[in-house]
Amino acid sequence: MLDTFITSRVRRKIVIVFSKYPDFKTHVRALAKLIKEDAGNVQRELKKLEKIGFLKSSKLANAKLYQADTEFSIFPELQSIIAKVQALQEQKRNSLNKG
Repeated sequence: MLDTFITSRVRRKIVIVFSKYPDFKTHVRALAKLIKEDAGNVQRELKKLEKIGFLKSSKLANAKLYQADTEFSIFPELQSIIAKVQALQEQKRNSLNKG
């Protein structure tokens, strides 16, 4: 269902991770490994999400760390939508396993 609104698979995965774990800080390669996506694609989406204000970044030595910007205007709504979508997916899985 979320794929209808966020059409980029990589962007969708990134938004889910940072919405579920707003205090999570990571660099490109670690996030790419976590979500099992190419680091180049992850970097491109991180830059887009930072540009619109969903993410903020900081430098640590030579690494650029990304974190959710909880002050982003629709951050609470995104968290709510993601929680609801994942709850619906869990309900579907449970009903399929019972049937």
